[in-house]
Amino acid sequence: MGKITFYEDRGFQSRCYNCSSNCPDLQPYFSRCNSIRVDSGCWMLYERPNYQGHQYFLRRGDYPNYQQWMQISDSIFSCCAVPYSSSDRIRLYKQEDYRGLASELREDCACFQDGFRLNEFCSLHALKGWWVLYEMPSYRGRQYLLRPGDYRRYHDWGALDAQVGSLRQVLNLY
Repeated sequence: MGKITFYEDRGFQSRCYNCSSNCPDLQPYFSRCNSIRVDSGCWMLYERPNYQGHQYFLRRGDYPNYQQWMQISDSIFSCCAVPYSSSDRIRLYKQEDYRGLASELREDCACFQDGFRLNEFCSLHALKGWWVLYEMPSYRGRQYLLRPGDYRRYHDWGALDAQVGSLRQVLNLY
């Protein structure tokens, strides 16, 4: 799967916790998270237990402080390993419940406004592979992990509104 290490203080200092599988509740292992080292794999971190709250996608590398992964506080309380997939396919719909097909993608899209003249999608089918959806163009802003499956409305992927800016295949992030 992968390996990730969480540290309570910046610069990989203080108490740490090594993790190599999905963990719905990290609270027993540390009280705060100020730095992270991803030794292998890709990971989605969540600011609350049970894979809730803001999401942060990390790939292999060192993150000496929480601003490095665009976090606004030192709260990380669940994580999941993101598997590698070799081919991806996703269908995006303008309206909820899969109405108004906008497009089917097999590759990254850095800006929905440029490619589709849209900045909102209300439902989607992740047919193959795993994706990271970003609320802003150029892979910025809030992030949402899309596992293979159905998302009838934007709340299903954890968003507060249908605003989308870009989309990236996880295989391109490994």
